[in-house]
Amino acid sequence: MEQELNDFVRFLKEIKKASNNTVQAYQNDLRKLLFFLEKQNITTVNKISETSLNSYILSLEKEGLSPASVTRNIASMKAFLLYLIKHGELQGDPSERIKPPKVDKKAPYIPPIALVDQLLTQPDLTTRKGIRDKAMLELLYATGLKVSELIAIKTSDINLSSGYITCRGVNKERNIPIGRTAVKALQSYLEKRTDLSIQTENDFLFLNSIGKQISRQGFWKILKFYAKAAGLADITPNTLRHSFAAHLIENGADIESVQEFMGHSDITTTGLYLKSRNQSSREVYMKSHPRA
Repeated sequence: MEQELNDFVRFLKEIKKASNNTVQAYQNDLRKLLFFLEKQNITTVNKISETSLNSYILSLEKEGLSPASVTRNIASMKAFLLYLIKHGELQGDPSERIKPPKVDKKAPYIPPIALVDQLLTQPDLTTRKGIRDKAMLELLYATGLKVSELIAIKTSDINLSSGYITCRGVNKERNIPIGRTAVKALQSYLEKRTDLSIQTENDFLFLNSIGKQISRQGFWKILKFYAKAAGLADITPNTLRHSFAAHLIENGADIESVQEFMGHSDITTTGLYLKSRNQSSREVYMKSHPRA
């Protein structure tokens, strides 16, 4: 079954154009599956059965894997089997009736606005790097972009006069308004961006010190540095994305608009941020009502 796995990995890379992280995740999950099946003397794909797959899932649960991790493994399994079926290597889907465990979605950690403000004031605006970092942080909080979307933004995607930025996703694009603070930070950065571009024709908005597109890892290091300086231990790029949505809802934005800004296909995902607002409202009530 090693050959089938190698063919599937090649399909992900060359046809699906999946990222290296995605391909590696599939490989890790599926190698674990194949190792389990081979221990059960299942050495060819046509011997894979619903029973053997259920046994594998049970073994994952006995290992103590979280429901989310088990769900990811099932998704990898189903994608691999579907590939085999479409390429005529497997008749019927042994995973058809296998369902992932229910995963309770918890509301993400949302820092108070004051703590976000504390983070956003950390960059040193007397340096080109600080000006760039300030623009990145302000834009992330102003738009709720994912890090992959942030680093992919090009200069042609921003319209500061209208106060909008265009995010071009895989299947759709969305226009997101940006406020005065983010516009000001971007204007300051664009004045210095030429110094960072080192006379290249790179159109990516945010560049590193040698004029190349800044990487995900590069942004992570930047955020970690400023979070530590601000005394914030739990800040991640997703924290700013979540804060964008939660703070909008907390201040009266309708959930449909926030769903559009975030690019969520399912409004129930956006609905998680209502939990944060409800908690905030309760705290206000308990502190303010004379009979609370």
